[in-house]
Amino acid sequence: MSSFENKPVDLKNIRITDPFWKTESELVRTEVIPYQWEALNDRVPGAAKSFAMHNFKAAGRLNRYLAEHPDAKAPVFEDPGFEVLPEDDDHIDPDHFYGFLFQDSDFYKWVEAVAYSLTQHPDAELEAVADEAIHTIALAQTPDGYLDTYYILNGRDASFSNLRDNHELYCFGHLTEAAVAYFEATGKDELLNVARRFAEYIAAHIGKEEGKKHGYPGHEIAEMALVRLYETTKDPQYLALSEYFINERGQDPKYFHLEGHRLRNGQTQKDSDEYYQAHLPVRSQDEAVGHAVRAVYLYSGIADIARITGDEELKAAARKLFRSISREKMYITGGIGATHIGEAFSFPFDLPNDTNYAESCASIGLIFFMRRMLQMEPVACYADVMERALYNTVLSGMALDGKSFFYVNPLEVFPEADIRDERKRHIKTVRQKWFGCACCPPNIARLLSSIGTYAYTENEDTLFQHLYIGADYEKKMKEGNANVSVVTDLSDPFCLKLNYRIDHAPAGFRLAVRRPEWCDDMCFDGVKDEEVTFRDGYFYISKDWKPEDEIKAAVTMHAKLMRADVRVRDDIGRAALVLGPTVYCLEEHDNGKELMRLAVAHDTGSSAVETEERDIGGRKVVGLKLPGLRLNGPSQDVLYTEISEDPETFEEVTLHFIPYYCWCNRGENEMSVFIRKL
Repeated sequence: MSSFENKPVDLKNIRITDPFWKTESELVRTEVIPYQWEALNDRVPGAAKSFAMHNFKAAGRLNRYLAEHPDAKAPVFEDPGFEVLPEDDDHIDPDHFYGFLFQDSDFYKWVEAVAYSLTQHPDAELEAVADEAIHTIALAQTPDGYLDTYYILNGRDASFSNLRDNHELYCFGHLTEAAVAYFEATGKDELLNVARRFAEYIAAHIGKEEGKKHGYPGHEIAEMALVRLYETTKDPQYLALSEYFINERGQDPKYFHLEGHRLRNGQTQKDSDEYYQAHLPVRSQDEAVGHAVRAVYLYSGIADIARITGDEELKAAARKLFRSISREKMYITGGIGATHIGEAFSFPFDLPNDTNYAESCASIGLIFFMRRMLQMEPVACYADVMERALYNTVLSGMALDGKSFFYVNPLEVFPEADIRDERKRHIKTVRQKWFGCACCPPNIARLLSSIGTYAYTENEDTLFQHLYIGADYEKKMKEGNANVSVVTDLSDPFCLKLNYRIDHAPAGFRLAVRRPEWCDDMCFDGVKDEEVTFRDGYFYISKDWKPEDEIKAAVTMHAKLMRADVRVRDDIGRAALVLGPTVYCLEEHDNGKELMRLAVAHDTGSSAVETEERDIGGRKVVGLKLPGLRLNGPSQDVLYTEISEDPETFEEVTLHFIPYYCWCNRGENEMSVFIRKL
């Protein structure tokens, strides 16, 4: 491993001590994981049914039946549709497939979250539940290694016939991520062996060799999952398969054209290749396009392969795609995916606030991409984006009690419009208990359970701190182990204080601390100027370490009214309030109805902002307030009047802002991130 390359820290060697993030991870462990297990087993009253465990059990029974009856015939595929639902809940066939065709993936993400939780908090009872469920999955795998319950139950004869739309390789990717995580957490390899057998089955049927399908995933994730499998097992065939998927994508002739897709009614399908990021070879792609989750999962795989192989063309492509997202297509909240049509990126600077999609999974995928870019090259701008997405859109995706979720994360909500306007039907005004398409809830759980691997990475001699999350970590080095303790203190909301205690650090150990884009100043105490160098947004601290060395840092910041690029049409003349990485919003609950009538004066600056302690859903959070104006429009009998006849008047008010991730934890109401600036 090059000294310029780094990897995520080992979760077994880190303990999160940060009050905020410890609360989040404990919420996942004590509430989210048990709740989601009930949802996966269709035991949450009033929630959409998952059918995930139902399908695995049915597939296992079918495998056993076919093994015991050699003359029995397996199902012959008759397309049941993208989503299969029972006529009613009283007539569920125990041997029938139900749910979306990618339903298997929901369970895999749950296992991955469980694995990370077990690493931090051993729990024999939870581990036993997971072991039993994993064995159920192993029984669902066919003797030749194939595993996808949609095709096992509906007809294996059609497997790999629609790589573009039917998600077999997507489900495989989540299986593999879960398998590696569970193996690393427990040392148990039953699921890992399931994933390896399926990977080998895929490699035997898909690839560049004669007689194989020259295809690649329609919904990406297998690319980065295979890299993880390779790094765990050191088996080069997995890396080769990932490289093949990356290199083949977008090549002529386009594989998805050759598959001869049909709509469910038999008509020719005309979807754009851009939706699948298959319009160009990946080295030629320089704009983030198409389905946002698929895109950032692909870009994560590109960054992984670029890092491992040193492919400069791939590195350049990854950088261009990052710039496309961060400079043209990302919301101030770190949300991506401006349109619900295709859950996709729109054209540059098209960022509507009230009709956007900004799927929770898309921001999670963006975080995956950013962490891999940091592994490829530790440059602070990647961590800045990762942090923005994490503290805003990802946290917004889950209620403060962990029991309801947002799939879509708008920046402006007017409940009546979202209910009555067909163009906004994808916007939910309250979080949902579960979703039939439940990709987001377990995705949030697996990310928050492994937050330490995003806050910190390491190479042979350096521990990188990308996010200000307090933790204790034991860094293992050839010369000995360094014990690093990081304590965060945000008692002053305008100054983040950090205390680093480094014990028994061997010679050559370095600590790299990011300077965030939002800070005004950052200073260190306990280290000499010559012991600190600054490169690519990181302070590298290297010194002759003493036992129980202590370094203190202060990161000062102020609340900022931010404006968008003038090319963002929806935000011209508007501002958003930000403190550190946290974006704030207005809610009707604090500011009354018709938030669109509120404004701040053009000369209002950050010095006018004051803090106020708020209690939202039982959580103490820092609120912000500043002077504002409320438009009192003229009362009139006609819809339009000349301005000069009856000028507008404004009433002075106090505007109350809360962190965006806290919105909608006090019931349905209006919300807006941006406010007019007069």
